[in-house]
Amino acid sequence: MPSKKCDQAAQCPCGSGAAYEACCAPFVRGEEFAQTAEKLMRSRYTAFAKGAEDYLLASWHPSTRPSRVKIDPEQKWIGLAIKSTEAGGVADDAGIVEFVARFKVAGKGHRLHERSLFELIEGRWYYLEGDHL
Repeated sequence: MPSKKCDQAAQCPCGSGAAYEACCAPFVRGEEFAQTAEKLMRSRYTAFAKGAEDYLLASWHPSTRPSRVKIDPEQKWIGLAIKSTEAGGVADDAGIVEFVARFKVAGKGHRLHERSLFELIEGRWYYLEGDHL
């Protein structure tokens, strides 16, 4: 019987409650594209938690994409809460996701509260920009 710790490790960091392999892994590995702005938001949080810099760049809108992303190995992502979504569904071409992401650096807790804008381009969602709240 697997231990509880093992079961938790298999859960997706995005907080959906699903296993990583059935949730964000196909997006982070580039095997599938997120079908909604919220799924893209969750997969990007997971990419930060897993250190997947390439996925973060690939899912960033071409007009605002930085030349590189460097993940701080001291930053440990510990939780994501989706506060609200506006549009961003399968029939939309734009959407907004408000979220709070929690992380620790050197044992000290921090929160990133952002209202992020996403845009659909040729059937694929991209993170465009965000306002820190």
